[in-house]
Amino acid sequence: MKHRRPLLLLVHRVSLVCGLVALLSILGIQLVAVRAASPSFVRVIHASPYVGSADVFVDGKQLLSSFLFGSITGYVSIPAGPHKVQIALVGKGIGAAVITQTLAVSPGIAYTVAAIGTSPTNVSLEVFKDNNLIVAGKAKVRVYHLAPDAGSVDVATSGHTVLNGIGYQEASSYLSVPAGAYTFDVLAASANATLPLSTTLKANTVTSIFAVGLFQGVPKVELVPAQVSGIPGLPQTGSDPNPVVTSTDAPPMLSWTLGMLALLLLCTSAVTRRLAYAS
Repeated sequence: MKHRRPLLLLVHRVSLVCGLVALLSILGIQLVAVRAASPSFVRVIHASPYVGSADVFVDGKQLLSSFLFGSITGYVSIPAGPHKVQIALVGKGIGAAVITQTLAVSPGIAYTVAAIGTSPTNVSLEVFKDNNLIVAGKAKVRVYHLAPDAGSVDVATSGHTVLNGIGYQEASSYLSVPAGAYTFDVLAASANATLPLSTTLKANTVTSIFAVGLFQGVPKVELVPAQVSGIPGLPQTGSDPNPVVTSTDAPPMLSWTLGMLALLLLCTSAVTRRLAYAS
């Protein structure tokens, strides 16, 4: 019996370690499955006054063709992780890209990617994280300052300043308001100019107001609105206006097999430990 104890203790330890490894493998598979099922959401706005109509490429494939200044796409879902984004003048091809940047996006997060620039030789992409969660029945507004010669701007409505000190390449905080008709005035003190925008904010939506263009030059400055459906109180669901429910379960046969293996190994560990100390 004494000679059996070392062997039983060895079997106990090996079974315990292997059982724990099997359990950790199940957890790892679940985490990978959840990440794989959680895409990122990205939209693009052409706000570079020094780049004409453009083609947009993502990871070497053309995403947009003849993308006009002041245009904004809807959100599209892409896999989380790094992506190479390139922008070229229409018809010039990816080899003549005037902007090439690698952007890393996280699962379940919504982004606005803006093509911007302060001169023909200084163009780039600016990335903003968006938050399209809303309080039920309310509307949200955010202003993106993408006009390079405006200095900082304030935003007023009904004679009251509601957002102030928004610098170039910045986005304001979100303003939560009752649904209804509004006129927003973007005040650019350095340019001694006011840009009005009248719009209707629908309940349960998020409205973005983009200031693009030049006060001194062409294309002339303008306000470009974009409205999307909000996500009511579901954190980390991104901003897909038509979310698709995707299963995040790990492959059932693999999970079941690993679970049974872990249970068998842990039971073997418990039994051999009991036998070792009983001998």
